[in-house]
Amino acid sequence: MTHILLVEDDPAIAMSLKVTCKREGWKITWLDNASSVLPMLHSAEAQDLSAIILDVGLPDGDGLSLCQQIRHTADIDGLKDIPIIFLTARSDEVDRILGLEMGGDDYCAKPFSPRELVARLKAIWRREQLLSQSPTSRTTEANDTANPASSNTMSGQALTFECQSGIWHYQPLNYSLKWQEQKLELSNTERNILLTLLKAPNQVFSREQLLSAVSDYPDHRLARTIDSHIKSIRKQLATVDASIDVIHTHRGLGYALCPA
Repeated sequence: MTHILLVEDDPAIAMSLKVTCKREGWKITWLDNASSVLPMLHSAEAQDLSAIILDVGLPDGDGLSLCQQIRHTADIDGLKDIPIIFLTARSDEVDRILGLEMGGDDYCAKPFSPRELVARLKAIWRREQLLSQSPTSRTTEANDTANPASSNTMSGQALTFECQSGIWHYQPLNYSLKWQEQKLELSNTERNILLTLLKAPNQVFSREQLLSAVSDYPDHRLARTIDSHIKSIRKQLATVDASIDVIHTHRGLGYALCPA
């Protein structure tokens, strides 16, 4: 069963989301404060979590900092890549960009429709599934809809990319992306951007194209967040091998693997 952790201090919003999620057949755990989140994530109850809906403004803490802790705490390694959607009354573009830079996968400004938030969660999971499949496996699934067993076999297939920068391995079952046999510590959005580049190594992607590739709800005003994500990706890649320039900036155009 899909299990969602909701961290929201407004009971009315929480109840509305609980009702909507339960209609989807999802299990939902509701916490109304920041201090309870990390203990819950360390418990057995968190082992089947599918996503976190996280309010930015909590009575005893800051959702942005909490997200950063989740992304960088070694002893909750299994949840580092879990999708996180922020809820906030702040609508300024700077706040939205900050939330994405902190490791969030999406953002809903209050007031919002619970149905829209559910749709955004489904879009994130769908994007994860698509990015975990090679072009060959996608074609096979499209031609084999009458044989679900065959499609299920193809989904979850490990991918290997051989590029000038070296060999990359992606294991969709645990969202592990490795370069030179070292696992990269990336957010969902960062990992999906890198997978998009790896699957089309000769293509130059504009910021808008990359944003569309990792979100079904791209906001072109936030295309500049791609620059921040690329910066974070490069920083992580440098911890593996700082001598290789993996991602090249094409001025006025966008980004591509080196060489394009």
